[in-house]
Amino acid sequence: MNTTSRSYWETSLDWLQRLVTSDNFLFILKRILQALLTVLLASALSFFIIKLSPGDYIDTLRQNPKISPERIEELRRQFGLDKSNIEQYLLWLRNIVTRGDFGTSFVYQRSVASLIWERIPATLLLAISSLIATWAIAIPLGIIAAVNQNRLADRVLQVISYVGQGFPSFITALLLLIFAQITSPIFPVGGMTSINHDELSFFGKALDITWHMILPTVALSITSFAGLQRIARGQLLDVLRQDYIRTARAKGLPENVVIYVHALRNAINPLITLLGFELSNLLAGAFITEFFFNWPGLGRLTLQAVNAKDLYLVMASLVMSAILLIIGNLVADLLLKFADPRIRLENLN
Repeated sequence: MNTTSRSYWETSLDWLQRLVTSDNFLFILKRILQALLTVLLASALSFFIIKLSPGDYIDTLRQNPKISPERIEELRRQFGLDKSNIEQYLLWLRNIVTRGDFGTSFVYQRSVASLIWERIPATLLLAISSLIATWAIAIPLGIIAAVNQNRLADRVLQVISYVGQGFPSFITALLLLIFAQITSPIFPVGGMTSINHDELSFFGKALDITWHMILPTVALSITSFAGLQRIARGQLLDVLRQDYIRTARAKGLPENVVIYVHALRNAINPLITLLGFELSNLLAGAFITEFFFNWPGLGRLTLQAVNAKDLYLVMASLVMSAILLIIGNLVADLLLKFADPRIRLENLN
């Protein structure tokens, strides 16, 4: 091996060693191991809670006189429902670990994994758009409310936030559906695309999906927006009372510099911590929103699976929701570290 090759390998090994021993890598690895344990416990708990409910998918088929008892028993053996609950869970878990197989949907007669992957993009699209809209509106309004404390603008925004938090998601969705009916056909409801979606250009398809997203995104964002706006206001007010803010003002710094450079940077850290919880709330709210607006996402699929007692589809949907939640919390921690380098990742556990 010549000198150049040896130098290249030594550099690569040194880089790999620094990567493996870095705080960020060790933190992510630790969180992944914790996530695996969390998902395992969540899947076991979900499985046995589902099993506590009376009946199963086969029991619903017994009500159909066209299906013979022999066929019923054949389906029970095919889906593994003739085994004990523990055997069913361990078999399902083994198939996931060894083959990546989440089972077959009872209702759709298709691979559960394929059904989940079809629906996840729609749910993530709705959740991320809602997250962006929530933060883009709530943070500026929280700043306005804090800067104008106890003035008219602050009082109006407080009333709006109280009203927004007081409305349950399903009430908001119903009101938006009524609004869509009154203003029809301005706002489309039902589905993710129009009938002629396939005939549109790429830009037309993107615009069509965006237009269908407006009302579901608003329904999903209102409660989150109201809470985040109040938290942003409270955090900024707390920072504005600190001594270093008084010092900055005493030095004659412009008010915009004091607020947006000094105060907001320190007030934003607790809000970034809430990012993971916001994703959790959005995923939970997506179940209701997708149902009302017929949005083809994971939440609507899960509700249909629960109603049909489609065991493996319910299990996979719950596990995927838990994984998305864990990823959201991990991203929030990494963003917090990026926003404030003084924070040590090991202190976030």
